[in-house]
Amino acid sequence: MKKYWELFITFAKVGVMTFGGGMAMLPILQREIMENKGWVTEDELTDYFAIGQCTPGIIAVNTATFVGQKLCGALGGIVATLGVVFPSLIIITILAGLINNFSDLAWVQNAFAGIQVCVCVLILNAVVKLLKKSVVDKRTLVIFLLVLAGGYALNVSPVVFVVLSALAGIVLKQLEVKKA
Repeated sequence: MKKYWELFITFAKVGVMTFGGGMAMLPILQREIMENKGWVTEDELTDYFAIGQCTPGIIAVNTATFVGQKLCGALGGIVATLGVVFPSLIIITILAGLINNFSDLAWVQNAFAGIQVCVCVLILNAVVKLLKKSVVDKRTLVIFLLVLAGGYALNVSPVVFVVLSALAGIVLKQLEVKKA
């Protein structure tokens, strides 16, 4: 029971500290579950982020489910998921009742503008950390640049990029092995 409570509280802390959606949770998730708790390795977390991006739902919620399931099975996945969404549910319920009354105030608009900038920095920090870990050779650099360009030029699902990147990784690695 103690492990389930620890899962819930850890993911509730992540949920309560996050403004800006699922992507904004990534650096906080990284700090809490990888660096502070040691529940996952950097490779596992990168995989969870990638799979979480390709599956329906918010990436941070999907990641919480994966981590909870890894640690405590299906019930752990449910507990971690409930933990990460619980604070948002409470906060959104309260804000929904208040936002219409205060959204026209300049200080509220300015606060949201400041929060948006902060969220961008948090996401950028997570991206830079993942980039350093993921782009490790010419093959991964080529895949990165192609996906980056495709992301700007094409309006397709991220799933397409993930599948094509996986195939490119397999093919390029096989060509590399054949050369050696």
